[in-house]
Amino acid sequence: MNILELMKKDTNHLMIPDHYKTMSIEVMEEKVLEIKAKLGKKLFILGHHYQKDEVIKFADATGDSLKLAQISAQNKDAESIVFCGVHFMAETADILSNDDQVVLLPDMRAGCSMADMADMNQTERCWNVLQEVFGDTVLPLTYVNSTAAIKAFVGRNGGATVTSSNAKKMLEWAFTQKERILFLPDQHLGRNTAFDLGIPLEQMAVWDPINHCFEFEGDIREVKIILWKGHCSVHENFTVENIRHLRETKPDMNIIVHPECPFETVEASDFAGSTSYIIHKIEHAPAGSQWAIGTEMNLVQRIIHQHQDKEIVSLNPHLCPCMTMNRIDLPHLLWSLEMIEKGETAQQIKVPTDIANDATLALNRMLERA
Repeated sequence: MNILELMKKDTNHLMIPDHYKTMSIEVMEEKVLEIKAKLGKKLFILGHHYQKDEVIKFADATGDSLKLAQISAQNKDAESIVFCGVHFMAETADILSNDDQVVLLPDMRAGCSMADMADMNQTERCWNVLQEVFGDTVLPLTYVNSTAAIKAFVGRNGGATVTSSNAKKMLEWAFTQKERILFLPDQHLGRNTAFDLGIPLEQMAVWDPINHCFEFEGDIREVKIILWKGHCSVHENFTVENIRHLRETKPDMNIIVHPECPFETVEASDFAGSTSYIIHKIEHAPAGSQWAIGTEMNLVQRIIHQHQDKEIVSLNPHLCPCMTMNRIDLPHLLWSLEMIEKGETAQQIKVPTDIANDATLALNRMLERA
């Protein structure tokens, strides 16, 4: 059972008091600003790019997973770090922050379905098979979209975490360490990154943790990348058909997607890169240019609002924002801040020391090369 499941057993972590639901937006915003002013540097609010505008507007720092991990490691002033993101991000902040700093997640239901696609029992079983088949030739890498326990497993076995911003650099490093790589838990980021490095699809196998077997045709000894069969439920729904439709109806539109999208989608697009890459690309695009973006809807809507001199649409306009990634709203943020003001920590994310120590190894191997 992972940390989030343990916390879900305590309904006090989940039930926001009813009076927050009846407050006006104006009152809640005023209260948030009052508490921020009162606590000053003792409070630090982090906001991931995928979060709602209603909470992002109060963040002291925003960014993608890599930037927020770096900020978490560098901040030494805050007594309370409030993470407007999801569970695995808050775990990372807790791992990298000081022991006397408290990390809070305003809504404990905020999670990532991809991170939940790899648990420790499955990973240990897979690792045993890999040792039997390949011997000591495999190094594990995990996307930061994974639980602290998976990060700890990777750290214990000499591997590192990666983000979509530095996956290529970390994969290059990993191949200086071992002959083969186990890439958890997003098969698409692993496949797209490895292919970009020149590794053919014929040298990539998929590990199915449910059926406990390889998905591969050919000589398994030729495999260089073992891809965990996980995915992002949002990015997997940007398809080649979406691109084909735009090519026919908007031939001048540039198509840019996140590398969590399927391989065929990435190959059919004009550009592919991390959240920060997408933001930078649009920021520096000429006025009047046309863009279809394949990533989370909250970010796409924010980019559209910020760049009204360009024509920008979602690659798949029928997608909704990720329901677990976007749990945190203004009432939950205010609730969290008012508990801090009272000296309470009911929404605290605390990674056990043994897991944190091993996970730190994996995170530091990435941060040293970021």
